[in-house]
Amino acid sequence: MNVTLDGRAIFDEQGLTIAAGSPSRASLERAIAGLDGMLSIDLGGRSRQIRQTGTLHAASRTTMHARVRTITAFIDGQTHTLATADGQVFSALRMDSFKKVAEYPGGCGVVADYEILYTQLGGQDDVASS
Repeated sequence: MNVTLDGRAIFDEQGLTIAAGSPSRASLERAIAGLDGMLSIDLGGRSRQIRQTGTLHAASRTTMHARVRTITAFIDGQTHTLATADGQVFSALRMDSFKKVAEYPGGCGVVADYEILYTQLGGQDDVASS
């Protein structure tokens, strides 16, 4: 099984890493007259950051630019699902940025290192395994 974004295998597996930040919760704390202590109201789960790094391979610079355009089309404000090769599924992801860190000749084509930052919207399951 490949790493997929919305069911599309647009990433190369080699060197791909996904690092998920810690989920968090928000709360509201207030002191109230006549109450010894604080009133704490749980406001529920909040978003967390997910960072994906990896390497893309292409036969030419033109093909590499097409691959990058395909990936950056997901920076659309919509939520997406990222499924990893080991069965983890990250749902309700918004792709916030794609950064090509380096591009250089490699093998019989072009290689590009990249970083993608996602926000997993709050209130969702952290990670599901399939």
